[in-house]
Amino acid sequence: MDWGRPAERIDAFLETRGLNRILAHQHGDLTATIEAGASLADVNTALARYGQWLPLDPAFADRATIGGLLATNDYGPLRHRYGTPRDLVIGVQLATADGTLAKAGGQVVKNVAGYDLGKLVTGSFGSLAVIISATFKLSPLPTSSKTLAVTVENDARLGEIVKQMMASQLEPLAFELRSAKASRYEIIIRFASLPAVVDAQIGQARALLGPLAPAIDVIDGDAEQALWRDHHARMWSARGAIVRVSWLPATITPAVGELKRIGPEIELLGRAALGAGLLRIDADTDTQARVIARLRQSTFFGNIVVLRGSDALKAAVDVWGSMGDREPLLASLKRALDPHNTLNAGRGPL
Repeated sequence: MDWGRPAERIDAFLETRGLNRILAHQHGDLTATIEAGASLADVNTALARYGQWLPLDPAFADRATIGGLLATNDYGPLRHRYGTPRDLVIGVQLATADGTLAKAGGQVVKNVAGYDLGKLVTGSFGSLAVIISATFKLSPLPTSSKTLAVTVENDARLGEIVKQMMASQLEPLAFELRSAKASRYEIIIRFASLPAVVDAQIGQARALLGPLAPAIDVIDGDAEQALWRDHHARMWSARGAIVRVSWLPATITPAVGELKRIGPEIELLGRAALGAGLLRIDADTDTQARVIARLRQSTFFGNIVVLRGSDALKAAVDVWGSMGDREPLLASLKRALDPHNTLNAGRGPL
């Protein structure tokens, strides 16, 4: 609720947690239609009985709702393999500001029914319409999982590891980069599939990365689950402004070098091969504002969006940043779907 610009005025809250059912589950087609108020955790518990899941893992997966995931297009490490909510949604039911119910898409993966409203409202932060339900592509649950933890000694080695992994035939479930102590970085790579496939991929990855990293650990079982729980909570468990950023994977070496020059108060966590992740800025408000301004001027980073920040920070910098030549298009969408500026007014991004 605290993402986006501070609200200038609130007349009412609309909560959809009462809409919490799985309306349809087409087991053979690997699709499910789910109401917006259902939690991701409850949905995946139900789908697991059939050996399937909705492969999304935002930081707050234990309490994130289906509607909230679509509204924010939030994602975690599984984006490396499965994409974002926008990539998985194939149908949606919406209520517009005047009470009209609208449907788009369908319950099968291959359909061309109407405008793609599902992708339109994904990431709109509730500013275009209220999400009632959505249909998603599902995936089979993997039966085995292991993770490689790689310590990287310098920025050049970091760039080479990302390059080698991207050029390989390996298919990790997650490929994560994060800050470590003493200006180092860590890479954690998760493989999940059938046991024999996982072991083969782990062996190939160790052979590929061994010459580039002095320490590679294989983690499985309870230790692996603990590692990923810590990884998900890492950014949000400490104070500081949190910023969503993107970069080109090929420029990861100069990008992390620039972060070090900006200051030691920045921690990075993200998808190494996709160039998307989070920065936490542990500093006072003025320093946070200066860091965000510098990131927005950088040639290595783009799409700088403030997720968590104090009211003072949000008064000093715009949460969303410049929309550039997209602004007229976004404004016209807002006028078409919410002409009286009823929904999430002023909080953005529309």
